Amino acid sequence: MGRRFRIVLPLAAVIVVLDQVTKYIITQALPLGGGRVVIDGFFNLVHVLNTGAAFSFLADQDGEWRRWLFVGLSCLAVVLIIYLVRLTHKASLLLLLGFGSVLGGAVGNLVDRVRTGEVVDFLDFYLGSNHWPAFNVADTGISVGAAALILAYFRMPKETTDDH
Repeated sequence: MGRRFRIVLPLAAVIVVLDQVTKYIITQALPLGGGRVVIDGFFNLVHVLNTGAAFSFLADQDGEWRRWLFVGLSCLAVVLIIYLVRLTHKASLLLLLGFGSVLGGAVGNLVDRVRTGEVVDFLDFYLGSNHWPAFNVADTGISVGAAALILAYFRMPKETTDDH
């Protein structure tokens, strides 16, 4: 296994394990719909289920089709990330960390979707009555990974062309 996969796969595995362990702890500690204040006026732990995608996209739609759509899209994302890692022979560490984080997040939520058809969300940040949609460790991996990928892209050396 090359350097790329020795960085990407362990990071992805750590994110999947953290994601699944924290979701298990929340489901055992809080009833569905329950919550616990951590920092009053800013952060709660909650136990909610998201049948949709990011920000509950399509959560209001009925039917098993939605579950399998998200399973398929997650599988496609996993395959695409592995393909991109294979393509990048001189990848920066930042790029590889981004791929690993997104991969771990995608797999973490994929496990939930395959197992139950919905994703456990539990991190609830808010100011006053304005709540950010609840999310989980997998979502954090995807978001941080996406930011790392964007940053890595802008830090890549520009291709130089010889006009002469």
